[in-house]
Amino acid sequence: MKQHNSNKSYLALAIATALTANVALAEETNNNSAEVKEPGLERIEVTARKTVESLQSVPIAVTSIGAAELSENGIAVMTEVQRFSPNTTLQTSRGTNSTLTAFIRGVGQQDPLWGYEPGVGIYIDDVYMARPQGAVLDLLDVERIEVLRGPQGTLYGKNTIGGAVKYVTREMSGDTEFTIEGTVGSYNQKDLKITGQIPLVEDKLYFGFGHAELNRDGYGEFLISALAGQDTENYNKDLSASRLTLEYHASDDLFMRLAWDRTNDDSNAKGGYRLLPSLLTDAPVPDSVYDSYTSMPTKNAVELEGLSFLASWQVNDELSLKYVATSREGNSDTNIDFDNTQLDIFDVPAFYQDENTSHELQANYIGDSFSLVSGIYAYDGESCGHFDAVLGFLGRAAYGASLGATGLTREVTGCNNSNSIAAYIQSSIDITNKLSLTVGGRYTKEEKEAYVNNGLAFSNVYPSDNWIPGYVRGDVTFPQVLGTDTNGDDILDAPKKEDWSQFTPRVGLEYHYDNDTMFFASYSQGFKSGTFNPRATVNESAANPEIVDSIELGFKKDWDDVIRTNVTVFSLDHTDRQYITVTPDPDDLTVLNQNLGNIKGSSAKGIEAEITWAASENLRIDYSIGYIDSEIEEDPTLATPLVGLSNTPDYTMNLAANYTLDTEMGYFVLTGGYYYRDDYLLFEDSDSLLQDGYGTLNASVTWESLEGNWYGGLHLKNLTDEEAMVGGYNFAADNGDGTYSPGLGGDTTLIGYFNDPRTMHLTVGYRF
Repeated sequence: MKQHNSNKSYLALAIATALTANVALAEETNNNSAEVKEPGLERIEVTARKTVESLQSVPIAVTSIGAAELSENGIAVMTEVQRFSPNTTLQTSRGTNSTLTAFIRGVGQQDPLWGYEPGVGIYIDDVYMARPQGAVLDLLDVERIEVLRGPQGTLYGKNTIGGAVKYVTREMSGDTEFTIEGTVGSYNQKDLKITGQIPLVEDKLYFGFGHAELNRDGYGEFLISALAGQDTENYNKDLSASRLTLEYHASDDLFMRLAWDRTNDDSNAKGGYRLLPSLLTDAPVPDSVYDSYTSMPTKNAVELEGLSFLASWQVNDELSLKYVATSREGNSDTNIDFDNTQLDIFDVPAFYQDENTSHELQANYIGDSFSLVSGIYAYDGESCGHFDAVLGFLGRAAYGASLGATGLTREVTGCNNSNSIAAYIQSSIDITNKLSLTVGGRYTKEEKEAYVNNGLAFSNVYPSDNWIPGYVRGDVTFPQVLGTDTNGDDILDAPKKEDWSQFTPRVGLEYHYDNDTMFFASYSQGFKSGTFNPRATVNESAANPEIVDSIELGFKKDWDDVIRTNVTVFSLDHTDRQYITVTPDPDDLTVLNQNLGNIKGSSAKGIEAEITWAASENLRIDYSIGYIDSEIEEDPTLATPLVGLSNTPDYTMNLAANYTLDTEMGYFVLTGGYYYRDDYLLFEDSDSLLQDGYGTLNASVTWESLEGNWYGGLHLKNLTDEEAMVGGYNFAADNGDGTYSPGLGGDTTLIGYFNDPRTMHLTVGYRF
C-alpha cells in the first residue's frame, strides 16, 4: 500500500479543529453583541429522495450547490463541483475533453470503453446518462447540482454503487425573460451564452431556450505531428450546446414538460505528456506538461442528443404521480495516441456509438405518520464501438522481413446491449414524534447480449476511409482472427447472453432531537451490472455484478441559525469488483490479451464533515473535509498485486469564504477558496502514476446592478498554477529501481494528463 505524509493528515485535522473552535467562539460573540447584524442560514431544498425536502431532513450525505454559488465561483463545468463534495472525484478522462471519470468514496469506473458500466450515476433532471462520453457537462440554465454520496441502489438503481450526481435545470417562471452572457479570458477564451423563455399561453404554456458557444485556445500544442495540416492546439475547447423546453401547466395539479438537448464537442483529441523519454525517437520530453507529440490526426468529435418528457400530477393532497420518458444517443470519433510520439508505436483511432431509452412511473404518498416513494423503471440500451490498436513501428521491425508486414494492427469491434426493468419502494414511518424508520428495496432484473470480434492484421488499419489523409480501408483481411468458441468459430458468430437479478435494500433510523438536530443511521446496498469483456480474445464468460454494502452514521444540526454542521461516518464493503487482467508475455510485445473477471473486493471507512458559518449578514464561511481509509483484499488470481484504490485521495479539504457588499453601484460578492487533494494513484496495480498531494487557490468577485439587469464576474482559478495528473497510461515495465523496460509497442510509454493551469476570465451579462 502507498505511504502518505502524516504531516498533511495532521495539518488537515488541525485546520478542522481550529475552524470548529473559531465557529463556536464566533457563535458566542454573536449571541452577546447587539451591534452585529443578525446572520441566517439558507434553507436548501433537494430531491435526493425523489421528493422535495430540506437538506437538513434528508438522512443521507448530500452536497447541494445552487445556481448563485456556482455563479459566484465562476463554475462553468461539472468537474469543478468536486471541490465542494468530500471524498469525491469528478475529472476529465484521459485522451478526450468531455469524457468523465467519476469516483465517490473510492468507488467508480476508470475505463470508458463501451460495455463497462459506471460506478457513479449521472442524471440530468432525473434522466440517467448511461455513458461517460460527453458527461463532462457544461452548465447551462442550471438551478443546482446535488452530489449524493454512498450507494443509491434503492431509489436510483444499478450503477450508483458509489453515489449519484444530479444536474437540475431551472423551472420556468412564466414571465418573458432573455439573458445574454459573454466571457473572455486566458488562452483566448471566448464564450457566449443565450437563455430565455416566452409565455405562449399566459399562465399555461411556456417555451424556453438556451444556447452556448464555448471556445478556447489550447493550454499547449502538439510540437511534432506526423501528419501535415493538422490543428496543433492541445487542451483546446470548441463546444456548442443547445436546449429547448416546452412546459405546460394544464392546471394547478397537472404539469408537463418536453425537453430537447444537443451537444457538439469538436475540441481536439488530447495529447498526453511523456513522463519518460522515448526509446524509439530522439524527441525530448516536452518542457510543458500540456505539450505533446503525435502521429495521429488531432481531430475529435463528440455528439450527444437527448429528448425527455415529464408529466407530474398532484392527484390529491396525499398522492402524486410522475412519468418520465427519455431517449438519448451519442456518437464519438476520437484519436488517442497512447505513446505520444511522432511514430506509429501505439496509436488508437476509435469510434463509439450508443443509444438508449427509458421509462419511469413514480408514485409518492404522504400520510399522517408515513410517506412513500415507489415506482417502476425500464431501460433499453445499446453501446457499440470499434478501435484499432496500431502498432505499426513494431510490426515493421519484427515481422516486415518474414511476413511482408507494412505495419501491425489489433482491431476490436463489438456491442453490449442491455435491457433492465426494476421496481422500487421506500417508506419513512414515524414511530414517535421524534423517531422514524426508513425501509425500502429495489428489485432489478437485467439481461445483456454482447459480441466482440478481435483480429490481428500485418498492416496499419484505421476505422474508415480517409481517417488519415488518403487512407483507403477497402476489404481488410485479418490473417489471425482472435477469439473463437469451442467449435473454432469466431465469437462474432455467436452473441453471448447473460441475465442477473438483484434485490437492493435500504433500512435506516432517524431521530429528530429538536427542529434543528437530526441523528441518523442506515444500511444500504448498491448493485452494478454484470458485463462482458469488450476486448475479449477468448470466448470468456461475463463478469459478475459488483455489490457495495454500506453503513452510515450521521449528524445534522443548525446552531441558532448561525452554524450548520453535517457529519457522516461511513463504512463500505465492495465485493466482486470487476477487474481487467492482462496476460503477461515477456517474449511477445504485441500481446494485448485482456481478461475481465471479478476479484474479491475492497473495503473503506471514513468521515465527511461539512460546516457552514453565517458569521454575519454579509460573511459566510464554508469548510468541508473528507477522510477515507481503504484497503484492497489480496487476491491470488492476480499476477500483479493491487497497491491501492485509484482516484481516491485519503484526504480532501475545501475552505471558502463569501462576503457580500451592498453599495450604491450595486451588489458585490467576494469569494475565495482553497481546495486540497491528498496524494492518489491513477491505476490500482502500480504506483508509477502517483500524484502527490496538492492544493489550488481560487478567487472571484461578482457584481449585480441595483436593478438586477446587469451582472458580471472576474474569476481567477488555480492561482499558484499547480500541475496535477488527472489521467494517464502506463505501458512501461517498472524495474523497481527507478528504471523502466519497454512495454506494449516496444517503448517506455508512461503518460500523464493534467488539470487546468492558472486561468482568469471575465463574464458580463444582461437580463431583459
